[in-house]
Amino acid sequence: MAAILIVEDDLTFATMLKTWLGKQGFQISTAGDLSKAHKFLEHQSYDLILSDLRLPEGDGLSLLDWMQKHGLVVPLIVMTSYADVQNAVNAMKQGACDYIAKPVQPAMLLEKIEDALSASSPTLSKKNTDSEEAQTGAEAHPAFLEGKSEAARQLYNYVALVAPTPLSVLINGASGTGKEYVAHRIHQLSKRADKPFVAIDCGAMLKELAASEFFGHVKGSFTGAVADKTGAFVEANGGTLFLDEVGNLSYDVQVQLLRAIQERKIRPVGSNQEIEVDVRLVCATNENLQQAIARGEFREDLYHRLSVIVIRVPPLRERSSDVPELTQHFVDEISSLYGIPPKPIDSDAMEALSAMRWSGNVRELRNVIERLIILSGDTITIDDVHKYCQS
Repeated sequence: MAAILIVEDDLTFATMLKTWLGKQGFQISTAGDLSKAHKFLEHQSYDLILSDLRLPEGDGLSLLDWMQKHGLVVPLIVMTSYADVQNAVNAMKQGACDYIAKPVQPAMLLEKIEDALSASSPTLSKKNTDSEEAQTGAEAHPAFLEGKSEAARQLYNYVALVAPTPLSVLINGASGTGKEYVAHRIHQLSKRADKPFVAIDCGAMLKELAASEFFGHVKGSFTGAVADKTGAFVEANGGTLFLDEVGNLSYDVQVQLLRAIQERKIRPVGSNQEIEVDVRLVCATNENLQQAIARGEFREDLYHRLSVIVIRVPPLRERSSDVPELTQHFVDEISSLYGIPPKPIDSDAMEALSAMRWSGNVRELRNVIERLIILSGDTITIDDVHKYCQS
């Protein structure tokens, strides 16, 4: 059983991570600041550290520095917000093995943990492989809830028409509307449904590592390349490659992506061999890419490659009648994730949830339900909604 130390000052988030990773078969300890993390590391051995960048008494970089001074060689994955991507670059230069952006996606986190443990100890990593593969698959392909509102009905009718075609799809919608759910649904209804669905968050991708994420690399091709890495194009070969927040790609990365799409071939970083790939591209953005083209920030030729079909995902405020059904779905899903009985929601609480505007859309609703399940009593009441909902 791999031992993981979580260094995170957000108690609620740390508790959620500890509970969930514990269910995946890991032994978890949590530290809310650097002093406590130092004590844990002085008295116990760990196979992996998950550390937030922003911590009381310092940051994740300070922890890396302390570990190096004390001769501790433990793989460390940095957890960071989008605003701190440059600090994530610095952390990797100082010895962090990987990074993951918040809000953390469970399937992506498990994959990064597995990669880190494999690089440090293949035997140790293998202990969790069978159970993790089964659970990762479930997380990577979550249950869909389309909703019964007119807006939802129109959206998923269009998805059903588009999915069986081989055409590239661009999904437009505000942050948190469920664009990745739509992408999953397109894959499930396509002729590639029995092949891989691979998702890449372009908003969290560091420019320096983009080529490796897309095309892979060979061991020793750059500092930190301690093992061969399979890129997303090869992982998705025969299936669907989903690029979330594609508008955040830097211009030079756009050039590399366009070449891969046009030639249907990729070359891993540091390799002399090209690999033929067959993927269907489904992309998503909350930006107006045509305006980005006018500003010279997005290539027009790449846009036309990605947007053969354009699908708009409506914000939750345009489908408020779906809130009760979505709420119950998230209650069941999250309760199952934490291994606890679903909590009932009284009618006043449900009415209050339905009346909110949800600027963060479906993702915000899910986050609120998760908070309510963890922090409320036996029944979720309107007082709980007022206390714990930050909408």
